[in-house]
Amino acid sequence: MRVIGTAGHVDHGKSTLVKALTGIDPDRLREEQERQMTIDLGFAWMMLPGGEEVGIIDVPGHHDFIENMLAGVGGIDAALLVIAADEGVMPQTREHLAILDLLEIQPAVVAVTKTDLVEDAAWLDLVEEEVRGLLATTRLAEVPLVRCSAVTGEGLAALVIALEDVLQASPPRRDLGRPRLPIDRAFTISGFGTVVTGTLTDGRLRVGQQVEILPQGLRARIRGLQSHKRKVEEAVPGSRVAANLSGVEVRQVRRGDVLVPPGAYRATRLLDVRFRLLPEADRPLRHHQEVKLFLGSAQRIARARVLGQDQIRPGEEGWLQLLLEAPVVAERGDHFILRRPSPPATLGGGQVADPTPSRRHRRRDVAVLARLEALLAGSPERVLEETLAAKGAIRLADLGTESGLGGASARQALTTLLQSRRAHLVGGESGWVVGAGQGQALLERARKALEQYHSAFPLRQGMPREELKSRLGLATSLFNGLVRSWAENGVLEEVGARLRLAGYRPRLSPEQQARVQRLLAAFQAHPYAPPTYKASLEQVGEELLGHLIEEGVLVQVSPEVLLSREAYQAMVA
Repeated sequence: MRVIGTAGHVDHGKSTLVKALTGIDPDRLREEQERQMTIDLGFAWMMLPGGEEVGIIDVPGHHDFIENMLAGVGGIDAALLVIAADEGVMPQTREHLAILDLLEIQPAVVAVTKTDLVEDAAWLDLVEEEVRGLLATTRLAEVPLVRCSAVTGEGLAALVIALEDVLQASPPRRDLGRPRLPIDRAFTISGFGTVVTGTLTDGRLRVGQQVEILPQGLRARIRGLQSHKRKVEEAVPGSRVAANLSGVEVRQVRRGDVLVPPGAYRATRLLDVRFRLLPEADRPLRHHQEVKLFLGSAQRIARARVLGQDQIRPGEEGWLQLLLEAPVVAERGDHFILRRPSPPATLGGGQVADPTPSRRHRRRDVAVLARLEALLAGSPERVLEETLAAKGAIRLADLGTESGLGGASARQALTTLLQSRRAHLVGGESGWVVGAGQGQALLERARKALEQYHSAFPLRQGMPREELKSRLGLATSLFNGLVRSWAENGVLEEVGARLRLAGYRPRLSPEQQARVQRLLAAFQAHPYAPPTYKASLEQVGEELLGHLIEEGVLVQVSPEVLLSREAYQAMVA
């Protein structure tokens, strides 16, 4: 299932062309029909000659509604750029083309419409020449151009064939088993309740499935699914989907929310992205500049932190960390657009490298920039390795989600990393994955902590287990798995509820040994009327007395009473 999106200047005949192709008027709002101008997203569908049904998203062309256009264009497989023959290239033609180029929507067809209004063939040649010149510096340089008229029907058959050809030449939508439905409409139907619509990506949805709406974290169940007004039991990636939900009210849902399986994705207020500023931008993008982010069907106000440099000049690329006012759901590789809020203008766009960075980066950190390069361009193994480096450790069950690779691809990458010892599995199939570097770093931190503890408390058997876990800042299951692994490899030893470095034993100095001998002599002289705890404490001190109790040389039977081991055993006998 594929989706085509229109693009082009206002009043160049996009909606009229869609209606001529499909028989469906995409202008569904009364105001749109009265003003004869598209204001919000419109939807239609048609059957291609080869039997494939495709959806069409019709977007507004007026500059006042460019943000509505951006809500729909991000989920399309191919673009239909519409240019009126009587006017040629206009301002929104250029802006829409720039957006298509930034979003890397390469499959496209250019429709030179309203040819019925132009009698001079030479004028049509000039318009076509102008269009080709405009496309020359973009990814759409070689796309087909079709002259047509929605009024007379001239060229429509050729346009449909051209659309079918570009779709067949493009790869199908991927199925990662992690469906996302960016919501572009939410409404109610009497007797059914809440309905949300969007273009499905990355997986399939099924009737009866439990889902979550992010970023709010609302839980719901899919009561029914439709695609192009037909009921389906299962919706496939790339299809236009209407999902009837139970468990949520329409007032709780808005455009920009994302419908996903529970726990499959996380909303975030931080995004690490690669950004390209348009050459025609009137000024550089400055550090901490306020921008408006368009990603999927969502739009958010954000601050752009420029990484590695002071600013990004027109026509240049660079790295940004976006600080969002409200959370979004994103995946590595997602395309986005940035606009200036005031005065409004499209600045540029790019791709998400890390959808869930753990913290704000130091702007001049070379290692951060190298990692982002690897995330965006690397192999699945490199992506997983860099994800582990950033997050330290990942639950095996969350590997596909955290890395953005999907379950199957993440597992394949993990197998390679495990075989080459670049990652370790801790705790078996229900445990954690730790990168080799991160595992070694944790081990060194544990060693250093134990060494410091042994130095500060030389008479104690070891550090309390919970204290070491707290110092390392690890989840209980991960910590227990690491301790088990370190103990098996002879790095440390477990002594009851304490941990110590392998081979470490408490040792008394000659002076401490002398004090101990004097105290024990008093216990031997009067085994059943020995010195009290307080008297013993005054004689040897708290640390030494604690050592004798921990070693079992003395037995504490009450807060005040101590017995020698021999006297205690004799009394028990």
